[in-house]
Amino acid sequence: MTSTLDLAGTITCVTGAAGGIGRGIALRFAAAGSAVAVHHRRPGAADDVVAAIEAAGGRARAFAAELTDDAACHALLDAVADWGGRLDALVNNAGVQPVEPLEGLTAERWRAMLDATLTSAFSCTQAAARLLGEGGSVTHVASIEARQPAPGHVHYSAAKAALVMHARGAALEYGPRGIRVNTVSPGLVDRPGLARDWPDGVDRWHRAAPLNRLGTPADVGNACVFLASPLASFVTGHDLVVDGGVTARPTW
Repeated sequence: MTSTLDLAGTITCVTGAAGGIGRGIALRFAAAGSAVAVHHRRPGAADDVVAAIEAAGGRARAFAAELTDDAACHALLDAVADWGGRLDALVNNAGVQPVEPLEGLTAERWRAMLDATLTSAFSCTQAAARLLGEGGSVTHVASIEARQPAPGHVHYSAAKAALVMHARGAALEYGPRGIRVNTVSPGLVDRPGLARDWPDGVDRWHRAAPLNRLGTPADVGNACVFLASPLASFVTGHDLVVDGGVTARPTW
């Protein structure tokens, strides 16, 4: 019996895949059999991700692009399709997460957040839609902060909320072509040194999460793989929350 999570023969582009959540997403797609285009900004930043995929018997290639440039987004997706001979899935993971209080937030920093997180996804999705065929998938990595903002994250939360609505709108317009568009909204995802750098926050998360742990990049990657797979062939315009149950907790 063939597994419906077998993505062998497919080509996936993951933006912002040089480290952290993006790395986890790229590794999970490779484990499912997809060839992975590993997007990054800085030369050499994604070499270890590509090496890890190839060492496990997968196929990957690093692609550099500045995603705040619309033309660069289109060139990136064209290059990926040329490399793979096709494009089956795009995961818009690239973005930034600075902590900046609203009172001192400048319009320049506000625009920088939107450009890096929201406009990049708009441009890459538009570029990918020209290349995706029937059954193609686009997934934006949003956040539970799209609905539950944190102090210092007004611009971040606004950008992530807009990603969720962009995906729903794109699902409406691209659906007749057989292209599905969804979002994955992670909660707090672990990284090296997080418990040391933010012990209070990590402790509060553990106490609030019904599953009593932080998320991992692989958790987010698994959700993205599911949405790109035949198992989700009737799922579009959906926001898949991956937060260990934190948002199920009463807020009063």
